[in-house]
Amino acid sequence: MDEENLRKRQNNTGMKNGNLAADKLELKGTKQNEREHVALKQQVGLISGISLIVGTMIGSGIFISPKAVLLHTGAVGPCLIVWTACGVLATLGALCYVDLGTMITKSGGEYSYLLEAFGPIPAFLYSWMCIVVVKPSSFAIICLSFADYAATPFYPGCKPPQIVIKCLAAVAIMLITLLNSISVKLASYVQNFLTAAKLIIIAVIIVAGIVLLAQGNTENFKNSFDGAQTSFGSISLAFYNGLWSYDGWNQLNFITEELKNPYRNLPLSIIIGIPLVTVCYILVNIAYFTVMTPAELLQSSAVAVTFGDRVLTPASWLVPLFVVFSTFGAANGSCFTAGRLTFVTAREGHMVKILSYINVRYLTPSPALLFNGFLAILYIIPADINTLINYFSFASWIFYGLTTFSLIVMRFTRKSLNRPVKIPMVLPIVVTIVSIYLVLAPIIDSPELAYLYCSLFIVGGLIFYVLFIYLHFNWTRKVIRPITKYLQLLMEVAPAETEM
Repeated sequence: MDEENLRKRQNNTGMKNGNLAADKLELKGTKQNEREHVALKQQVGLISGISLIVGTMIGSGIFISPKAVLLHTGAVGPCLIVWTACGVLATLGALCYVDLGTMITKSGGEYSYLLEAFGPIPAFLYSWMCIVVVKPSSFAIICLSFADYAATPFYPGCKPPQIVIKCLAAVAIMLITLLNSISVKLASYVQNFLTAAKLIIIAVIIVAGIVLLAQGNTENFKNSFDGAQTSFGSISLAFYNGLWSYDGWNQLNFITEELKNPYRNLPLSIIIGIPLVTVCYILVNIAYFTVMTPAELLQSSAVAVTFGDRVLTPASWLVPLFVVFSTFGAANGSCFTAGRLTFVTAREGHMVKILSYINVRYLTPSPALLFNGFLAILYIIPADINTLINYFSFASWIFYGLTTFSLIVMRFTRKSLNRPVKIPMVLPIVVTIVSIYLVLAPIIDSPELAYLYCSLFIVGGLIFYVLFIYLHFNWTRKVIRPITKYLQLLMEVAPAETEM
């Protein structure tokens, strides 16, 4: 009897141990399955894709400074031609990016394409320039524009103090960064709403312009080419200022991994979004010239506000309100895409590892977003960084041209890659040639040391590449590893796992 009881007890113990082991295996499997889902999700649809393009492209530029294009062209006729040509160039460039984005379905935009075509060094230099300077400083400038217009109603008759503008810009940066870190869907919904808001004010300006044209306000369009400037350098500078307002045409390629059905939605979003912006820009400029002479437009500090004061009275307050919506939406789109570039660069080993981690709760690249936001706050401290951005814009076209050239190169070196969308070879050739012109023309026409400094900064990235990536000294691992561990615990992030 004792032997039988002992045997039963052993059997029960074995069953308990077996059940415990099974529970452990099940728990381990559950954790492993949860870990496999720590990745960016495809949550951006066609409407959100169009909104991201339109919302990022239409920022403060078309409302505040179309006078820069007029200044360098000298007349209404060539001014409108430049705005149209900039839209055509942006569309051609975006079509090249459609080919690249459906062939290489990784987020990161130019970085991923340069890495595939030319290897790690050009890709690193691009990410070095964009992540450290261009993206965060552009984010800062848009937020400064937002703060300027948001604070102006509280200081009637005078300009708001710089400290107020900078503090408000810093709050906007933190709010937008937090929004994008919490939810991709929420950031997309906000982008959709703000894009709709800015399209409303665009439509109001366009309709008002059409009414004024119908009433016979066409004086400024007579002899529209008198006084035109056609020098080699002035045209390139006019293009620079026009293309600055079109900046954002390539933003959707930074989030390819998060697009629903990217083979369909990437080309459709670009084909719909960029021509829409181009038509809006041309019609808005025509509307401006129905109210203001070229001389009056050049004297205006905020062209859209001047237009509103003359045409929309007593509802002129709507213009600065919608400019606030517009700039906030552009800043949101800039933050959204800049975080993805940083994330992909770190995932490839070209930035510290923590920047490639994803929040396990919200499934967003929160470390990369926070890093971009932190740099943007640093860039609002100087009195004026617009000059810095103007000089770095020529560097951006170095990499735009190099990226379209990579499409030509991969037609011969990567013949085995699947190409769901294959554009004619003439398009990347044209964009590459125009990019070379845009880079060289300002330097040839008016050479300045600032262009040299900018070039040295880009090449200087090679020092960091050699020290921290190519050589990858052991002491850097010992220093960074414990920091990464504590940041990972603090921010609740984990390494991203994708099928790429």
